[in-house]
Amino acid sequence: MSMNRTYAVLGLGRYGMAIAKELVNNGAEVLAVDMDETVVNDASIDIPFCKCADITDAEVIEQLGIGNIDVVVIATANNLEASVMATLLCKEAGVKTVIAKCADEMQKKILSKVGADQVVFPESESGTRLARNLISSGFMDLIDLSDDVSMVELSMRPEWSGKNLLQLNLRRKYGINVVAVCQGESVNINIDPEKALDETMKLIVIAHTSELNKLK
Repeated sequence: MSMNRTYAVLGLGRYGMAIAKELVNNGAEVLAVDMDETVVNDASIDIPFCKCADITDAEVIEQLGIGNIDVVVIATANNLEASVMATLLCKEAGVKTVIAKCADEMQKKILSKVGADQVVFPESESGTRLARNLISSGFMDLIDLSDDVSMVELSMRPEWSGKNLLQLNLRRKYGINVVAVCQGESVNINIDPEKALDETMKLIVIAHTSELNKLK
């Protein structure tokens, strides 16, 4: 995803705050919303655009301009009704990608049914990791191997198609090391650097987290 994309985080508990702060720290434009004024005041120290508002009110969603946001994260799993209403209103407003936090499998099914494009369990998907995935252009998934080294699944860029790894020289240009090439269900770790890549392939790469910014 491009850093030009805009984000909204609805619900500023521990999980929502982790997402919003990580996005802001990486230069993304973020609108943070919560119904608790005290929470909003505290969050405004780290997040420039904070609003105290009822995310279950259609008029409020319209006034906030949520329909113009590219990605909305709904982090209110402790209030299923609010999560469901916010998901419905965001999709009706035209938000392309709505990611909702859930507390259990039943909530996951319900939120998926009402239109959530992705439903996450905070226990298995940290807010920081989700935020990094959102701001990582072209990354299908990101796994932290250590504090400063990550492994990502990288979708093929149009300008790379038809060229081989020797020609691309990704290590020199981006500081990344290709460890596998995926095509369909096949994963090849014995990579031929002279074989041309095509748009159906994905690359598994390892890099210092700071170097991944070069791919945005």
